[in-house]
Amino acid sequence: MSSLAFLVTELQSLASESRRKHPEIREAAEKSLATASLASDSAQSDDLLRPVFMGCATKNAKVVAISLGSLQRLIALKAVPQSVVPLIVSTMNDAMSQGVDIQLRILQTLVSLITNFPSIHEELLGEALLLCFKLQDSRIAVVSSTAAATLRQLVMFIFEKMVNEDRQENDDTLELSEATLPDGSTKALGPCAKDAFSVFEDLCLLANSERPNFLKLDYLHKTFALELIESVLTNYHELFRKHAELLMLLQHHLCPLILKSLSDRHVFPLTLRCTRVVFLILKQFSFELETEAEVFLMLLIRMISEDSDTSNSDHSGSRPIWTRVLAMEIMRGDAELVRNIWDRYDAQQPGSKVFSSMIVALKRLVTEKPALLGVSAQMMGVGISHTGDSAAPSGSNYGLDVGGVAGMVATAASATVSGVVGIIGSGIGLSVQNSAMKLQCIDQLDKADSPPIPEAYIYLLAVQCIVSLCEGFASFTGPLYTSIMVQRPRAAGEPVIRAPAALDLSTLPQDDHATEHLIIVRSMVENGWPALLAALSFIISTNLSDELFIDVLSSYQALTNVAGMLALSTPRDALFNSLSKFAIPSRVVSSLESYVEPPTPRTSTSFTDNLGLTAPIQAPGLSERNLACLKVLVSSALFLAGSLGEKLNADYVLNVKASQASTNRRMSTPMTPSRSVSAMSSAEQGKVARHPLLMDIDSESVLAADSAFQDFVTALCKLSSEMVGMQSDGSTLTESEDSLSPVPVSPHRRRVSGIHLPRTLRQGDFGVERLGSVAMLNFHRLIYRAPEVAWNTTTNHLLWVMGLSSAPQSIRVQAARVLDEILTVVPRNLSSTGDLQAKVQRRVLDVLSKQIVPASSDVPATSTNIELRRMGLETLHQILQASGHTFIVGWGSIFEMLGSICKPAALSRSQSVDSISTLSLQETPRLKPLPLGYVSDRGYTALVKIAFQSLKLVCDSVSVLSPEDLRLCIKTLGQFGRQADTNIALTAAESLLWSVSDSIQAKRKDAEMEPEYSALWMCLLLEVLGLCTDTRHDVRVGAIQTLFRAMQLYGATLTLDTWNDCIWKITFPLLDTISIETRRSAFEPGALLNSGLAAQSPEHAWDESKSLALQSIGSIISDFLVVKIMHLESFSKAWSVFVTHIHDTVSLDRRNLSPPALLCLGKVVKALSGADASLQAKVSEAWECVWITCSDIGSMVLQGERSQLSPSTNTTQHHRAFTQESLVALVDVIRSTRSISLTQTKKEWPLQRLNRLMEILKGVLTYPDSTDYRPDVDGLSPVQVVVLDAIADINLTGSGIPSLILRDLSEFSTLPFLAAFHVPILSPVSPATPIAASSQKQVTYIALSKKVMPLIVELYMRFKDELEIYEDGTLEAIFSAYSIPIKLKYECPAPSKFGKDPPLWKTATTSFLRIVTDSVRRMATFGDRISDTRIEGIWRQIIEVFRGGILADCTAIESFSLEDQEAEENFDLSLISSLEIDLVPHLGDTRVPDHLIAQFAKILHKGSQLYKSSMDPSRPDSPSTDTANVSDDSRDSHDFEKVDLDIGTTAPGVLVSRERFSFWCFDLLFLICSNVTNDQESSRKRVAALCLPTLLDRCKTTMVSYIADEALRGNMPFPRTREDELLYVLRKVLDLQLWSGTLWAALSESPSKFSDSQPAVDASLSPSALIADVVKRSPVAHIFYFYSVLCEIASIPRKTPSTWVITNSSPPEINQERRGNIPRHHIGALEEGGDVMEVDARTLARKALQILGKEMGTI
Repeated sequence: MSSLAFLVTELQSLASESRRKHPEIREAAEKSLATASLASDSAQSDDLLRPVFMGCATKNAKVVAISLGSLQRLIALKAVPQSVVPLIVSTMNDAMSQGVDIQLRILQTLVSLITNFPSIHEELLGEALLLCFKLQDSRIAVVSSTAAATLRQLVMFIFEKMVNEDRQENDDTLELSEATLPDGSTKALGPCAKDAFSVFEDLCLLANSERPNFLKLDYLHKTFALELIESVLTNYHELFRKHAELLMLLQHHLCPLILKSLSDRHVFPLTLRCTRVVFLILKQFSFELETEAEVFLMLLIRMISEDSDTSNSDHSGSRPIWTRVLAMEIMRGDAELVRNIWDRYDAQQPGSKVFSSMIVALKRLVTEKPALLGVSAQMMGVGISHTGDSAAPSGSNYGLDVGGVAGMVATAASATVSGVVGIIGSGIGLSVQNSAMKLQCIDQLDKADSPPIPEAYIYLLAVQCIVSLCEGFASFTGPLYTSIMVQRPRAAGEPVIRAPAALDLSTLPQDDHATEHLIIVRSMVENGWPALLAALSFIISTNLSDELFIDVLSSYQALTNVAGMLALSTPRDALFNSLSKFAIPSRVVSSLESYVEPPTPRTSTSFTDNLGLTAPIQAPGLSERNLACLKVLVSSALFLAGSLGEKLNADYVLNVKASQASTNRRMSTPMTPSRSVSAMSSAEQGKVARHPLLMDIDSESVLAADSAFQDFVTALCKLSSEMVGMQSDGSTLTESEDSLSPVPVSPHRRRVSGIHLPRTLRQGDFGVERLGSVAMLNFHRLIYRAPEVAWNTTTNHLLWVMGLSSAPQSIRVQAARVLDEILTVVPRNLSSTGDLQAKVQRRVLDVLSKQIVPASSDVPATSTNIELRRMGLETLHQILQASGHTFIVGWGSIFEMLGSICKPAALSRSQSVDSISTLSLQETPRLKPLPLGYVSDRGYTALVKIAFQSLKLVCDSVSVLSPEDLRLCIKTLGQFGRQADTNIALTAAESLLWSVSDSIQAKRKDAEMEPEYSALWMCLLLEVLGLCTDTRHDVRVGAIQTLFRAMQLYGATLTLDTWNDCIWKITFPLLDTISIETRRSAFEPGALLNSGLAAQSPEHAWDESKSLALQSIGSIISDFLVVKIMHLESFSKAWSVFVTHIHDTVSLDRRNLSPPALLCLGKVVKALSGADASLQAKVSEAWECVWITCSDIGSMVLQGERSQLSPSTNTTQHHRAFTQESLVALVDVIRSTRSISLTQTKKEWPLQRLNRLMEILKGVLTYPDSTDYRPDVDGLSPVQVVVLDAIADINLTGSGIPSLILRDLSEFSTLPFLAAFHVPILSPVSPATPIAASSQKQVTYIALSKKVMPLIVELYMRFKDELEIYEDGTLEAIFSAYSIPIKLKYECPAPSKFGKDPPLWKTATTSFLRIVTDSVRRMATFGDRISDTRIEGIWRQIIEVFRGGILADCTAIESFSLEDQEAEENFDLSLISSLEIDLVPHLGDTRVPDHLIAQFAKILHKGSQLYKSSMDPSRPDSPSTDTANVSDDSRDSHDFEKVDLDIGTTAPGVLVSRERFSFWCFDLLFLICSNVTNDQESSRKRVAALCLPTLLDRCKTTMVSYIADEALRGNMPFPRTREDELLYVLRKVLDLQLWSGTLWAALSESPSKFSDSQPAVDASLSPSALIADVVKRSPVAHIFYFYSVLCEIASIPRKTPSTWVITNSSPPEINQERRGNIPRHHIGALEEGGDVMEVDARTLARKALQILGKEMGTI
């Protein structure tokens, strides 16, 4: 939103707010709104301002606020004319007395007014500023702070306008006015300059409590005035320098004011601000205000020098401590200011010694309280006694007074025995963390009183100030020195400047600014160094923190370097002297002379034994801070080496030697007890000794002629020989073998053994060290000159020293180090052109070989000799790493050196062989492993590791090796593969030999070189073969992988001869050798019962190796079988040997090797499928061989199965049991073999072989001895899967094959019920004790049965038209298999653990019904082609299945829910329905024996029973329930007789669990005897004739039992079931319609014969017999049979049972309705339609009698 829019909003608000009380304002505001749109065009409009002024004149705060807001908008829109500005200021002045909001609005408006009207000057500006000053004095904090901020902004704006006015100084239109200066003179100034002058002058006057000239202000806080002054000087110091009138204000007003304030009684806020202003004056105006600056500086120095008494801070003559702090905080100025101070004051003659006074003041300040700062005991060294010491610890001759005090304090507190003394007292010392303030005093502007200041803070500031001074000298001088002396252009031929001389200032241009300042710095250091050195030497000896110590030491170094660079020899020497005393305290040196090393080496137990105030005795030595000083000393000396004189060089050498002695003595007794005197490496010693003087001597040798150089080297060698001889004669060294722990030799290279030496022996030889230094400086002579010049002399001497057993170990190691450095540098700098390269390389390797390879076997294997060899091997590694790619000769020497480290095994398990018989297979004692040599020798292990690193480098460059060198490389790798270090052996066997194999194969591509490199490759394979039988499992595995990976990768390029060698010299020998180990304990009883121990045993490791070998062999042979191996002349023999190996592995090895062996065989067999036509004969031979082997293995499986039945099974047999994995692999091999066979012959195997196959598969499936069974309830186990897959692979089109498969599958389906078993697990404690069955796994075959039962149906449906499955008993076997689960029913095992599969008996029932439905029709179709015997057998099995289903025990259903019970009954209805629809029409076939049909009826009779047992033994029972023993002779003769009613019972009886199912059986019994359809009428009549006696007996039993019981019960009601049963029988009897003559046939001697037609009625019979004969032929003859019983029921006097029923609307006389092809209602179906009526037993009996009457014609 624009400002105009804001203005309109403000005016609208003004009009709205004033419409009631001030209508005139509203009127003016509305008028202003009307003209507001023209405000942008006419910026100055009185109409716009009128409502604003009117509103400000009211006393309404809200109206005034809105008016001021509108005014602010108008000012921003430039809609206010200049003439109205005074009125605006006046108006705001009038409104200033109102509320806070109004005052804040006024301040905002003032800022907007002054910044938008730059032409506001003089009086009007003063009035505006006066408003701000008045509001700044407000008691309301927000108003006061806002006004102060506004004043700062306006004052800055005033001076900014002056800056802008200066840029327009040439503008003639600028109006000047006279201004009176402080000295009384006048000067014409521009309006902005005059405003700035007036304002700043008044600020100074107000700060000094004087009356201002410009501002009409009576009083202003001094602190606020000083803050405004500080802000102006900070931001506009350049403006002040340009204007003399402003500087005059500083000189006449500000400086006296500041001086007065600092001299009066000190108030913290005022003094703080004055000090800040002084800092600005010194920093920005020290040149312009030279005298004033000098006064201020001297005042500050005096403030620093005065030691205040804080307890008397109110005394007029003393200053508070914070004044010194403030002075010190601003004294930390920049280096340029300090240089200017010297130039303006100290350098003038005469002049004030400001700089000198400041340095002295600082020195006095830091030394005034030594007890507070403490003393650093570390500066005195370690391992010395401080008791009784009185000398000052200070390292210089300055400040000995305070140093002595500090020393006494330290002596009193540091009576130690440990040698490392910490801080004296917990609160004494100086550190930034404990002594500094979080916010320095000079910045705490908000404090009315001084903050708490740490006592040591002032001394921390002093230290920082001194450090800043020294660093300032160095930061200015160092870059100039470098540019002038080091980086200056060099003339042609001038060498590089390495140690420049000091600066000669007289040679530099004197008028140059840099030269002038260098002269200033030189003068400052020359005059101030005594005080600085005294201060530094005192400070560095106090108890400083590490951070401050580093700063002070850096200052030491900086001051020393500056003195040296500027040629100030006296301060430089003094500083060096002071540093040297701190670096090497005299007490340490004197203590070294009297120190006696303990007679016995300290052990680690000494540290735990010395508790409390005691500590181990420590040798005198240098502390960490001493070493830091020494480092600075050396660094400075090296930096100033070009300016050091000869004398100082000599002193420096002495200092370095002394430090070397003390350092060595300290390092000889470190805290680690295993370290000894020689723990410091000779490399470190050499570095300490290489001072500039000796380096100059060595460097001179570079310029000497060859002859002179030769003499020089010879002299050095002689000197060294004499010195070494002296050391050797001094004592006889005895080296301990156990001191082999490596210690560092150089910072980055190697470690040496710590050998304990007496303190009188030296740590190195001067001659050897100098010889090495000279050789390194002249290595070009060693390369390009004749060996006689220097090479032979140097190397022979060093080799002699190394081989001198009587020499100290440190000297021998030193010689080895020097020699190794030479040998490393020479090849690296060797040119690759000419013949010289080969000569020098040979020369280097020959010397190195002498160091590494022992001269003879008599050389003792001491730790020193091992160390020297180790150093040589490291040198070889470095040479190969840097220059190995350039070597053209000497590989033989390299391999000799590397091979010399390896110790060969005592017995090689694998040699190069030509055939199987040449490989040694003799067994060795098991407990004797292959010796590897030096197994327990740590030194030997270290040598092997280092040598192997070099060998790895060689293998990286193996492509440059010749065949002879490659052969050596292979042999060397083989040696390393047999070493004790498993990692090295693994790397050699896997990685390195593999890389060599790659290189050889790459060179085989050259046709001319192919035979040679092929033989070399075979040599490599034989070497790897030797490692394949190593005693270590990991090495074996790596070698086997390497061996076969090489064959795999390059097999395609190998010739047949090479392949023949690979088969007979590599593959089979490997199997033979490993087999010896795997069979060594294969028959040890109970060897591997514990699987956890088995996994860690050597036998298990050997088994894993053989498993890997078999897997690899399988991959190799399968990949190259067709393209290479089958083309070999010896293929048949090789195949036989290979298969024999597999057979032997399965039969002789532990069973965990059987799976990989069989998998290997299966993989190879599958590869036969790729053979072309020319190889088919070999393919046939191959798979036949495999089948024979599989058959043999199958026999083992079958034998194992039979052994389960033997009571003599022991743990060995159990351990030898086949695993499930083995069986799966076996079946896979068989499947692969059959696949190859079928592919080749295009026909199925003969039945005999298939019988053998199924026998094996059955044995595999039912193998009982495995211990790794998988759960087989919810899913098939792997064995079951592969067996079924193998069966599925069989082509069933052949004769007899379907029957074979169906019979076996039927047998498989019975396994859950007949062959399920618990897995035998033997106890590891007692092998003969089996584990409890509850904790065992179980083989259930449930999933197999679930899979097979439907599969049998599918196969039957596929082959149901095949006569043989009916004739050979296959169908009987199927039905017999299904009968088992159907009979067991609820006793079947659960079908699943986690799923909801249907029960097994339901699956069996469903499958059975599908088959039986089709089978009875097919049997009818086949007719006489099926023998009677088979027909009888099949029907017997069918009826047996139905018997099992109908009569199965269903007690378990009682625990089911009602819904589940109903579902179960409905499922069983399928049996009844199948009988009704599918079986009954065919059951009456003439070839079905009568007794089977009668048995079927009795099954239904028993199934229809509603009670589980008879209620009374005397009760007439049904026919015999033993349906298994039914024959034709067992039938009872039935005739019409009177019912015996004398028996009866009142027992309720036990009801069966499934009442509905019993009635369904009853229904079926009625149905098969009824004339309900004309379909298969003859058959149905036969069935009815045979079953009718059973039905009549069942019905008679029900009615007779009711009559007998009713007489006993009287009015006692019957159970519901009894009543239902009676009513059911009566209704069924009433509705039953028989075929004519059925009852006659049933009661005849041959029911089957007379079932279809009966003989004519014999008229000669007596009337009663004639009537009986005729009645038996009637369709309702059964009612005649029940006549007497019906009469009894009809005549019962009491109420009989009744029920409501649905009756058929059709008249019962219409029989055609009931004789259709399909019955109207099936059993179990609900009746539909009809009338509902109530019937009772008496009525039903009477209706039956009525039917009888009609039949007899009496009704």
